[in-house]
Amino acid sequence: MADEIFNDPRLARIYDLLDPDRGDLDAYLRLADGLGARRVLDIGCGTGVFALLLAERGVEVVGVDPARASLEVARAKPGGDRVRWIHGDATALPPLRVDLATMTANAAQEIVDSDAWRGTLRGAHEALRPGGTFVFETRDPAARAWERWNRTETYGVTDVPGTGEVESWVDLTEVDGPLVTFRWHYVFRADGQELTSDSTLRYREREEVEADLTAEGYTLTETRDAPDRPGREFVFVATRPERG
Repeated sequence: MADEIFNDPRLARIYDLLDPDRGDLDAYLRLADGLGARRVLDIGCGTGVFALLLAERGVEVVGVDPARASLEVARAKPGGDRVRWIHGDATALPPLRVDLATMTANAAQEIVDSDAWRGTLRGAHEALRPGGTFVFETRDPAARAWERWNRTETYGVTDVPGTGEVESWVDLTEVDGPLVTFRWHYVFRADGQELTSDSTLRYREREEVEADLTAEGYTLTETRDAPDRPGREFVFVATRPERG
């Protein structure tokens, strides 16, 4: 089940404008270029920002996401017809043989159920060609990012063309072991409507993720820092072995 920020049509249409800085994708683009990837699976593609950047470079891209409203936004963007969009998740993909599979931003942590998580790892493994690469990121629990999720530190106003000013902020609502739950608030000043979106992220320790990758048949290539967020994120790079 996708969060309202991704699944509510009004929120999905403004999502990119509320989070316009996608410099986090630069490292993924460099990795794709370095690997010479010609076919890429973008798991949790959302509104298609990364998938479309790849498609502009002539890469054959499949984007999969459980949020129909986000996919509709992605399809409507310039170049949207260059990407194969799939409504669903990585546990039930059609036959693929991609060079690279990715989960950018919070996509990995949005998968909180253990069975769905392992199913996603298996689905990505199956989609990769032998020797293909899987890369994704998760936040380092030790950084305790959720301690800064409050109105004071996150409040902002965005002027959205065709919509007007939108106030937004996030409130932490619960920390239950590895599960961190929070609520985004959105107020549309033009008509006074307030919408909310509840989200839960699962914070996994580095060793846990590495063990899960190994258990699902990957060879772990590297665990690195996100270059734009050192000390705050783990970036996992793993491959499907050439044999086995």
